[in-house]
Amino acid sequence: MKDTTLVIMAAGIGSRFGGGIKQLEPVGPNGEIIMDYSIYDALEAGFNKIVFIIRKDLEKDFKEIIGNRIEKLVHVEYAFQELADLPEGYTVPEGRKKPWGTGQAVLSIKGLVNEPFAVINADDYYGKDAFRKIHDYMVNEMDEGRETYDMCMAGFILANTLSDNGTVTRGVCQVGGDGMLEDVTETYNIERTGGGLRAEDKDGNPVSVSLDQHVSMNMWGLPAAFLSELEQGFPKFLDGIKEGDIKSEYLLPAVIDQLIKAGRATVKVLETRDKWFGVTYKEDKQAVVDAISGLVARGVYPGKKA
Repeated sequence: MKDTTLVIMAAGIGSRFGGGIKQLEPVGPNGEIIMDYSIYDALEAGFNKIVFIIRKDLEKDFKEIIGNRIEKLVHVEYAFQELADLPEGYTVPEGRKKPWGTGQAVLSIKGLVNEPFAVINADDYYGKDAFRKIHDYMVNEMDEGRETYDMCMAGFILANTLSDNGTVTRGVCQVGGDGMLEDVTETYNIERTGGGLRAEDKDGNPVSVSLDQHVSMNMWGLPAAFLSELEQGFPKFLDGIKEGDIKSEYLLPAVIDQLIKAGRATVKVLETRDKWFGVTYKEDKQAVVDAISGLVARGVYPGKKA
């Protein structure tokens, strides 16, 4: 069987979660965290390596809470996303506090991963269907020898990804009749209203979105060669930052979108009807606990250990 790696981005600061490390909050009957369920589903789908992207200062706690357990089940590696991890000749601008976004996070695995890999967020629950579809695409369909990048993504339905406790940001997708991604637009402050949905673009202008649109939840299937693309693109991104801007991020969806527009990549959208859930806000935690409890009751996941 072809090797496939699951890369879990767990370096987030959790700024909207009261400063706590939201990825490590227990939600399952035995103290499981959301990552436990993603890893369970990934191993069931056939992935045979896990790479955790974490912060160096989180390493000890992270290994105690989840890493040491997972190392008993599958081969595990660690990559570290740090603010100061920049190409030669670049320095951190004064006042910048946070690392450089999901593009920099995934770039941190270069040298650890030489096979097709899936990328997910640590604090999102994706469901079994998406892991199975991405794994099967990477094993059976992905052409790594192609001149252009052959990629895939899990296409969630927007209605299945909303929070009851605040607004969300989603990569809203335009999908062609051939099932290929044509465009992904970061869309902000999406929430249900009495009459439907409201959403804004990056400048705060109202935009129209619909409940049945596909959205990206940062769950991608990527060839190993794409890491070289991220490496080459990072200095260009840094060169384009305006003086005084301490918040710009090198974002994975933006890099992929640019490659699609340039005709240098195709992304197959693998639709999943599973309901996403995650702890975006502190108030979301109970809803996640309840959702996991329901899945355990239905036999989807193991129950409480004796």
